Amino acid sequence: MPSRRGFLAGLAAASFAPSATWAEIGHPAALSAAMDAAGRYVLVGLKRDGAIAFSVPIPDRGHAAAAHPELAEAVAIARRPGSFAKVIDCAAGLIMQTLTAPPGRHFYGHGAFSADGTLLFTPENDIATGAGRVGVWDRGVGYARIDEFASGGIGPHEILRLPSGALAVANGGIRTHPDTGREKLNLDTMRPNLSVFTPEGALADQAEPAAEDHQNSLRHIAAAPDGRVVCGFQWQGDPFAAPSLVGLYSGDGRLAPTEIDPAIQRRLDGYIGSVCAFDGGRAFAASSPRGGVAMVFGQDGSLAAHHNMTDVCGLAALRAGDALATDGVGRVMRLTSTGAQRLAEHALAFDNHLVPLG
Repeated sequence: MPSRRGFLAGLAAASFAPSATWAEIGHPAALSAAMDAAGRYVLVGLKRDGAIAFSVPIPDRGHAAAAHPELAEAVAIARRPGSFAKVIDCAAGLIMQTLTAPPGRHFYGHGAFSADGTLLFTPENDIATGAGRVGVWDRGVGYARIDEFASGGIGPHEILRLPSGALAVANGGIRTHPDTGREKLNLDTMRPNLSVFTPEGALADQAEPAAEDHQNSLRHIAAAPDGRVVCGFQWQGDPFAAPSLVGLYSGDGRLAPTEIDPAIQRRLDGYIGSVCAFDGGRAFAASSPRGGVAMVFGQDGSLAAHHNMTDVCGLAALRAGDALATDGVGRVMRLTSTGAQRLAEHALAFDNHLVPLG
């Protein structure tokens, strides 16, 4: 975690362009990586009605983006095991800078800003050891890399800033190596966890699945306003023995599994693609592109509804209380606690994730 000097340097540094805010460019609601009809990769801003607010070319397939909390700026991060991240001025539609993972590292496709927007955090793999690391980049001095810290496990996929300012890291537990592509090298010994760090960098809590579910790889997380975290898993074991693929963390060292109807559970094929918390934290959603379904859970984690949506994956909460969902064939849907509505369809293949703004 950054030293006190690093934090103070970030706070004192001059702002890094651009200066336009999300409000000044029309309040886009979410960001998504996508591929257009010509096979070109882009980062797209979506409005809450499903319309496209902006589209910026990126050089290769993106996975997710880190959105600055106030300024119209995002960092599009390459899909694992990529090594680039593009700093994008979303007002001007320009790539301002390229960040490169240090030698011997690769990114996992996600990132997060500090609450004041001065620091960027990127989950990374130390290729030689397999240890998870989190890189720290100082936006105020041109995204200089100023520090790093241990992620608390292996395969840190997603990182999230909690409402308290703390950081939550989803350590998937799976070791990979670029020489073998996306091959999973330690399925027998994997130990996924959710690690929570204080704003000062101390490990405050760590929660794991039950021992018999150690092959339930924690991949994606989202936070409710009260700090609870909804967790999405990808099962690596016997497909007929898959446990619940959605869990809730409430700050007590436990990952509490939700109950999913067995018929729906079988459809998921062991795979949750994205999660979100919406309606002020009174509802949670989880998507499975393999199962073609988006599930909605109540505040207590009970399954309230499910909606059939072909290749659905991206999910993002909206300020109004509902959520957006996207799929691989260009559709944008509105998701509520009780229903789903198609809003728009674009000549795009949306990638896995929607990053909420505001």
